[in-house]
Amino acid sequence: MAAVEELDYHPDIIARSLRKGKRHTIGVIVPNVHLTVFDDIAQSIDTEARNAGYSILFCHTNDDPKIEREYLDRLRYGFIDGLIIASTGRNNSVIRDIHNQGLAVVQIIRRQDETLPSIVSDYEGGSYNAVYYLHAKGCRNIALVNGPSMGRYALRPYKTRYEGYKRAVSELNLPEICEFTDGIINSYESGRQCIERIIDNNPGLDAIMTAVDIHGMAALRALRKRGIRVPEQVRIVSLTGYSVGNLLEKSLTSFELPAVEIGVNAARMVIEEIESPAGNKPGIKHLTLAATLSERESS
Repeated sequence: MAAVEELDYHPDIIARSLRKGKRHTIGVIVPNVHLTVFDDIAQSIDTEARNAGYSILFCHTNDDPKIEREYLDRLRYGFIDGLIIASTGRNNSVIRDIHNQGLAVVQIIRRQDETLPSIVSDYEGGSYNAVYYLHAKGCRNIALVNGPSMGRYALRPYKTRYEGYKRAVSELNLPEICEFTDGIINSYESGRQCIERIIDNNPGLDAIMTAVDIHGMAALRALRKRGIRVPEQVRIVSLTGYSVGNLLEKSLTSFELPAVEIGVNAARMVIEEIESPAGNKPGIKHLTLAATLSERESS
């Protein structure tokens, strides 16, 4: 120990990991954690993994498939045992190849590939129930601000949210009022532009559903700037709620995703696959968790 202190010796972690066959490290690739549900999910993944003796490498892609591909290439040849990812859907073949090479993989929030394990929420049910919730409040012109649900940038959560919304307004004989953001990235600005178009084109508007919280924040501000009172004149509901919704100046009603449960289950699933013997890996699991209505000031 005297020699260790004198020489400032540190064990070669990489060499030791190679000898043991495990790195005890999990890669986590998400679009962004700033003002998104991925913040809560990432923290719960980290806590659960550390409790099991694993470290986490976090990567943010801003939903850019090129950045995502770069991280995938770095991680697959680096020193991780497993991968948790909310992917763009543009690198599915690469992710499948990584899994086939022996790395554990779990998809979160976005089930882009049915051949890989996943944990998602019931997006169609959430939007369907949100329409009926607002209808019960007396709303008859209910708009949806959604992410890309068609074309090259389409993501399944937005596609199924739109399907749930469309089914509900059809059953209730309400007009369909939708705006879709351009590209994949859900920014405050993209939401604001959609909301202003909806307000300008729909004078009878009495409710706005937003796919993500940051667009709900944009709706609160856009309506306030125009002197439209929330919820007296227009009610707002977010379909991807998380903890920040309760901290706003006017708290945001939302169908909250079970972020902690998603993160904990993702960590457990990927660790289970990592630690299972080569000939006895767990089967492909797909978990779908329900969102919970948190009724606050915006509705």
